Amino acid sequence: MNHTSNDTHEFFNNDSETNLLWQYVQSMSPETVAHMSKPTSSEVFQVMERNILGMLGNLPTESFNVSVSTTRENLGRLLASAMVSGYFLRNAEQRMTFEKSLQMAESQSSYDDEQ
Repeated sequence: MNHTSNDTHEFFNNDSETNLLWQYVQSMSPETVAHMSKPTSSEVFQVMERNILGMLGNLPTESFNVSVSTTRENLGRLLASAMVSGYFLRNAEQRMTFEKSLQMAESQSSYDDEQ
């Protein structure tokens, strides 16, 4: 378990000279980051919400007074996991939109060729 902690520490403290993705994210305007952080569909938001609830435990708040305590390191891991899940779902959403657009363009092209 200690080895995993060191891997996580090394991942986040990588030399910024060699971490191009981190440099790219840091170069973005706050507006761009805010736009990228928001899912465009309610389905993605619901999947992200269920995923985070699943990680924390899914007790109904009406019946239980839920309190979560953890270490800073574990909270960081939870945040990283939620972020990775969010980015994955956002990519899937963008890919689905792209594929639908491509299918519509191909259909339109086929229709134009028939005319």
